[in-house]
Amino acid sequence: MAHARKDVLDAVGPRLRELRRRRGLTLADLARQTGINESTLSRLEGGTRKPTLELLLPLSEVYAVPLDDLVGAPRTGDPRIHLRPVTQDGMTYVPLSRPGGIQAHKLLIPPRPGAEPETKTHEGFEWVYVLAGRLRLVLGDRSLVLKAGEAAEFDTHVPHWLGADGDRPVELLVLFGHQGERAHLRARTP
Repeated sequence: MAHARKDVLDAVGPRLRELRRRRGLTLADLARQTGINESTLSRLEGGTRKPTLELLLPLSEVYAVPLDDLVGAPRTGDPRIHLRPVTQDGMTYVPLSRPGGIQAHKLLIPPRPGAEPETKTHEGFEWVYVLAGRLRLVLGDRSLVLKAGEAAEFDTHVPHWLGADGDRPVELLVLFGHQGERAHLRARTP
């Protein structure tokens, strides 16, 4: 039991460093946002400073994650996932799973009349399921339109783009791994 607790505490520093890097923050940026000095943040991420509630609370607020997720605490009690939408590039992602492993998001894409698709590539695979509206999916040199109830799965090494087809928003479920999360949500702000 004590060994397991030590393992959880030892993993806090690397988890904090990964959260900071994933959001593209420097230690100086984080220090300004939390009021915790850079040296303390560096020692906390390096594991030479023990995580305390006084240090973790402001970090939890900046990263917009529950303390349990911040420290990797074992799950107990309420199994519900508390939805915290993230807006990126005009699209709203609603996380439907906890961090780690495959990520499930509900995605709302507003119409963008006249917008040209800007394809992107990254590591991994994606799976999409259209809940409402019509999705325009560009894969390489192909353009497909999926309607409610249709799904697609693709290798994200292929240049791809997702958008609303027509003048109405599209609502879909998206599954992707960490690579996809970094690619789509890398500039998350709290």
